[in-house]
Amino acid sequence: MSNDLLTGLNPEQLRAVTWAHGSALILAGAGSGKTRVLTTRIAWLIQTGQVSPMGVLAVTFTNKAAREMFTRLSAMLPINTRGMWIGTFHGLCNRLLRAHHRDAGLPQQFQILDSQDQLSAVKRLLKALNVDTEKYEPRKVQAFINMNKEAGLRADKIEAYDPYTRHLAEYYAEYDAQCHREGVVDFAELLLRSYELLSRNAMLREHYQERFRHILVDEFQDTSRLQYDWLKLLCAPSNVIFAVGDDDQSIYAFRGANVANMALFQKDMGIEQVIKLTQNYRSFGTILDAANAVISHNENRLGKDLWTEAGRGEPIRHYQAASDTDEARFLVEEVQALRRDGLRYTDIAVLYRSNAQSRAIEHALFSAGLPYRVYGGLRFFERAEIKHALAYLRLVANSDDDNAFLRVVNFPTRGVGARTVEAIDAAARAGGTSLWAAACAQGAGKKGVAAFVQLIESLRIETQGMSLAEQVEHVVARSGLIEHYRSERDGEDRIENLNELTNAATAFSAEAENGVPLEASIGVADARSAAADGRNQDQALVDFLAHAALEAGEHEAQAGQDAVQLMTVHAAKGLEFMAVFITGLEEALFPHENSLTELDGLEEERRLMYVAITRARQRLYLTHAVSRMLHGQIRYGLPSRFLREIPEALLQSIAGWRGSTAAATDEMFAAVPPQPSRAAAMPYRVGDRVRHARYGEGVVAGYQGQGEEAEIRVSFPKIGDKWFILEYARLTAC
Repeated sequence: MSNDLLTGLNPEQLRAVTWAHGSALILAGAGSGKTRVLTTRIAWLIQTGQVSPMGVLAVTFTNKAAREMFTRLSAMLPINTRGMWIGTFHGLCNRLLRAHHRDAGLPQQFQILDSQDQLSAVKRLLKALNVDTEKYEPRKVQAFINMNKEAGLRADKIEAYDPYTRHLAEYYAEYDAQCHREGVVDFAELLLRSYELLSRNAMLREHYQERFRHILVDEFQDTSRLQYDWLKLLCAPSNVIFAVGDDDQSIYAFRGANVANMALFQKDMGIEQVIKLTQNYRSFGTILDAANAVISHNENRLGKDLWTEAGRGEPIRHYQAASDTDEARFLVEEVQALRRDGLRYTDIAVLYRSNAQSRAIEHALFSAGLPYRVYGGLRFFERAEIKHALAYLRLVANSDDDNAFLRVVNFPTRGVGARTVEAIDAAARAGGTSLWAAACAQGAGKKGVAAFVQLIESLRIETQGMSLAEQVEHVVARSGLIEHYRSERDGEDRIENLNELTNAATAFSAEAENGVPLEASIGVADARSAAADGRNQDQALVDFLAHAALEAGEHEAQAGQDAVQLMTVHAAKGLEFMAVFITGLEEALFPHENSLTELDGLEEERRLMYVAITRARQRLYLTHAVSRMLHGQIRYGLPSRFLREIPEALLQSIAGWRGSTAAATDEMFAAVPPQPSRAAAMPYRVGDRVRHARYGEGVVAGYQGQGEEAEIRVSFPKIGDKWFILEYARLTAC
């Protein structure tokens, strides 16, 4: 029976799945079947008796990936997946903290703040402390808190060398105290609190080390340092970590991802040989050759070349446009041609480095009557009406949730004004209580407050004994939200969304009952244990609210109408399409100008280009424009260095604006000189290091103008950007 699991694996995959020599690092290239390898590895370990289903810990980076793993495992083996620990870092830490909330110093029904809720909490704190929010912007304070939490630092461990940082550390400490008082945690807190729990509690740590003999990690290149340290805490010397990742696809440094973890893992685990999955099952050979050529220019990589048995395929189309408008016109014409050739719109993706690029593309698609969807738009759990409904549910589960209280105490309006809320807040702070407790104390004298308190108390009583779906439906119906939205212009859509929330609760319950627990939940088995332990019987509602908070952070296009997919390259990670357009391939745009002065910035941009190329299965288009309207100004750009890094033999140039009848009739296009003549006149490329007699060393960041009026922009580390007339710049190469 074991052979059935291994049927169809290529030699590299087979070696990885059956690895029996301790911890392993699997370098899995794009489209090389890493999900199959991970899932088959788990099934093989279970089937061969090396571990029980309860002894596996598998970490993914999205809930979608976790659900897919559950589904595949259920199809592979006749096992009960109900109690298996498979999920994201945040989801698994949530599960750990739910099970050991007392040891973690948390209330049993602690709530999770999503990013917007956290920002609201920070704003409320700064207001209470009378902080100048122009100097200490709430978003920057939020970023400071999260950055330090993700680095494993509490407020008292921050080294503050200046008054500004000292104040930020003080606000961090006050924020932690506020969260503790209200019984809430943010996303970063989930991981840090879990790490601290395992660090200080040796008995608990040893329990989980003994339980999870095999730890498997997906997308290892995206782990942060704290996530890596959390994994190490769970790994005893006899345990095995099976890490799967691709350093060439590490593109989330801005989120804290540390690609160096792969090399650190090799060192810490004594791994002498990396298993490389290089056979690609997605793209034609020409596309893979282009990706290999571009990424080979990065120096700090483990190294691999993708290959395929699918054949060479078509050459890569390259189009030089006169402007972003011309570029968009070309995209529309090609999309229409692809549709005539039989492709669905959904099979076509347009990728860009910056969201600002989408304007011209969206306008062109709209004008041509072509359906399109901006991937990563507002998700279901992020919509205002859903967040209002969830706030009512959160108060039913935990009345001390101040963020939920503030969101709906006067929504729909019930005569609770700003002064009343301020008075409640002042009373809460004076008494060291939650807003709810303060409201209950003074509610009798405030008609609107008393009505709100009575509503929540009634909902708590009325929903006792109801199923999760019934609870959600009842709270939504009694909250007054539906009546409120009936009077609004777009109220019908919002009411449909509120009704859909009940469906979401039903689906959540069904998945748990069918043995595929959503990772935000503590699991059915754990819930039964909780009930037997005498804890709150309404655990399903708490789990659903945690699920909603965790899901709100994921960005996926919604199912529905056949439409062209528009998205940033970052959003395209993990997706694939029959035809892909990579647009805006100009220096300072892609690669982004910020990357030219950042440590490892250019290498990360090149990895981003590698990700973009490998999204294409059959056909790939590369476009760039001589001029582009960005941030209200016309910008002239040179072709991206990434274009130059692709061998010419792989490219097929499509007649650009000079050969296009449509473009030739446009005066704007005719006013722009051909890019090659401009490129030949420029003595430096964007990204080159130069020296100025007065300002010292700098980096060429861009050009504007043409001919004798051409200007060069140089970025200097100490003084910022300076513009020079090219003819009189007096710059020398470094």
